[in-house]
Amino acid sequence: MTSSTVTTINPPARTTPGGPTWRTGIAAGLVAGAATTAVAAAAVRLGVSLETAPGEAIPVIGFGQLTLLFTVIGVVIARLLGRRSPRPMPMFIRTTVALTALSLVPDVMLSADLATKLTLIATHLVAAAIVIPVLAGPLATTGPPSP
Repeated sequence: MTSSTVTTINPPARTTPGGPTWRTGIAAGLVAGAATTAVAAAAVRLGVSLETAPGEAIPVIGFGQLTLLFTVIGVVIARLLGRRSPRPMPMFIRTTVALTALSLVPDVMLSADLATKLTLIATHLVAAAIVIPVLAGPLATTGPPSP
């Protein structure tokens, strides 16, 4: 009588040695882009102007496009930290929270009304709340190879 044992190892679906995959990042960016577009569209329906200067309004679709663009930059940062940092997850979170805070500075400095400023701030925070945890999660199990 013979017996055999088969062991199957399934790697995590969303991680690679360097951090989150591009697919995960793009998916997070699309969700965050849809959310920021929805926030901007809701604000416009409530009568909030998206003018940042006289005659210069941000198009509603621009919120989604820029969210996706900056999510791609976030994936690049996450992958670099995943390969080079001994503790990539906390470093990524600190970096992205600092960058999010810096992204609010122009919103506050605009010569726009308070409702416009709050809408712009809300879109940044909504995007960060969606993207940062998704990109940071896979970094909990990554880091540079041990010497």
